[in-house]
Amino acid sequence: MRVALINPRFRLPIDTRTTAHLGLAYLGAVSERRGDEVRIFDADIEEQPLDEFISEFKPHVVGITANTPQVKQAWRHAAQIKAVHDVPIVIGGPHPSVAAEDLDFESARQPGIDLVVRGEGEETWIEICNRIEDFMRDQEDYSTQALMDPSKHVWEGIEGISYQTSDGELHRNADRMAMADLDSLPWPAYHLFKMHKYTNLQPATDHVDGARSFSILTSRGCPYRCSFCSQSIMPIKWRSRTPENVLAEWRHLVEDLGAQEIGVLDDSANIRKKRLHELADMLIENKLNHVPWIFVNGIRANLADYELMSKLKQAGLKRTAFGVETGNPEILKGIDKNIDLDTIRQAFKVCREVGLETIGFFIIGLPGETREAMQDTINFAIELNPLIANFSMMTPYPGTKVYADVKQHGRMLIKDWEDYVFFEQKARYEMGEVTADLVEEMYRKAYRQFYLRPSPIIRRLSTKDFWYNLPRNMRIARRTFVPKAEKTDLRRKIEAESLA
Repeated sequence: MRVALINPRFRLPIDTRTTAHLGLAYLGAVSERRGDEVRIFDADIEEQPLDEFISEFKPHVVGITANTPQVKQAWRHAAQIKAVHDVPIVIGGPHPSVAAEDLDFESARQPGIDLVVRGEGEETWIEICNRIEDFMRDQEDYSTQALMDPSKHVWEGIEGISYQTSDGELHRNADRMAMADLDSLPWPAYHLFKMHKYTNLQPATDHVDGARSFSILTSRGCPYRCSFCSQSIMPIKWRSRTPENVLAEWRHLVEDLGAQEIGVLDDSANIRKKRLHELADMLIENKLNHVPWIFVNGIRANLADYELMSKLKQAGLKRTAFGVETGNPEILKGIDKNIDLDTIRQAFKVCREVGLETIGFFIIGLPGETREAMQDTINFAIELNPLIANFSMMTPYPGTKVYADVKQHGRMLIKDWEDYVFFEQKARYEMGEVTADLVEEMYRKAYRQFYLRPSPIIRRLSTKDFWYNLPRNMRIARRTFVPKAEKTDLRRKIEAESLA
C-alpha cells in the first residue's frame, strides 16, 4: 500500500529546533517492513502544498500525529486531504490518547478523522494497515464510508483504537498493552525525511549541521507520575532496549549516516544504571565515543551518581538535563517528584566534577506556589548554575493531575487547544495565590535574574558556538528579555497558512 505520514504544521512564535519526528520515523520503518511505499510529509519544512502532495501520491492510508497545540491543525489537514482524496485518515499522538477526558472521541467526531490510535502506535498501526489492505482486496467499489460501515465489522478486535462508524456511533476498543520487546522494532526511517532542512538538537547552544543530528530512543515509559507531566498519560511500565540493540543503531547513525551529534530522547534513561554502564562500555570499546551525545529530556537526579556519570562522560556524553521543577521543598513534595533538593544538588555537583554540561528545567507557577516559592526556584537555579536554565510557566495538560485540579478548583485561561503553544509568555491558569500577573512577572524575572549575571554572560560569550549562532541567539534574547504583546492573531495566521 501507499502510506502517507504527516506531522502537522505548527510554527512556534520563537526560534526553536525543528528535528525529524521520531514517532513518525518509527511508523515509517514498520510500514516499510510491512512492504508499504511510505512518504513522510512534515508540514513545518515542506514547500509543496499538502493537497498537491496528496493528489500526486494518492495514499491508501494517512497517519497524522498530534500533540495538544497541534491537534486542531491536524484536523484542518485531515479536512484538506479529504477534499482532494477519499482515504482513511488515522490520528495518533499524546493529545488524542487522553481517553480519560474523551479527547479520543473529540478527534473521532471530526469529519476528516476516521480512526484514533491511543498510546504507542506501531503495533496498532500495522493492524490497521492489514485490515485496510484486506478490505480493499475484497471490495469492488472501495470507499472510506464503506470502511466505516458498522455492518462490515472491520475494526472489531483491534486494541488501542477509537472511532465513529458511519451511523454516528462512537466506539472505544480495549486498551493495548505497552510493547514489551522494544528490540523487535526496526530503526527509525530517517531516509524518509529531508534531513537537510532540520536544525540540530539544541541550536541556541551548539553549531552542528542539522542533517547530521539524529535522535535515538533507548527506553520507553516512566515509572514516576509527576502531577504536572504530560507523559503521565503514556504507559507507566518502563521498558528498555538491550545495550547490544542500542549499540547496533548507534553504529548505524555514526558510520552509515555520519552523525555529528546524537540526542537520547528517553524520558527516564537511567532507571537501570547497570544497563547504561554496559552501553557506555560498549560505546568506548567500539570507538563510537568520539561523537558527542546529549540526554535531551533529562535523567533522574537520584540515579545520577559519580561512577555512572563519569563512565557516561568517557562514552561521549556531553550534556544532560535534569527536571528540577522547583526550589521550594514543600512544593517539590506536592508535585509527586519523589526527590529532594539535596539529591538534586548532588547530581549537579557530580556533573561538574566529571566535566559534564547541565540543563535545568524549572517551572514557574506550580499549584500552591506563592511569590516567595517562585523566588525560591529562581534562587535554586542560580545556586545550581547549569549551562542552560529553562524556565517555563506551568501548563495544565489534559490527562494530568494538575489539569483535573485546576478544572475543579481554579480557572483555566486557555480557551483553545492552540493556546497551549509554547513561548507566548502568557500564564495558562489561575488558582489560589497563583495569579496570571504574578506568574508572568516571576517568569520574566527568572530569565533576567539568571542570565543577566556576569558568569552566564561571560560563559556564553566565550564559546565559539554562541558566535556561530549569534543571529538566532539575539532573536531569542530579544523575545525573552523584551517581550512583545501576545500575538493574538497567531491562531488565525496558522489557520490561514494551512489553507494557502
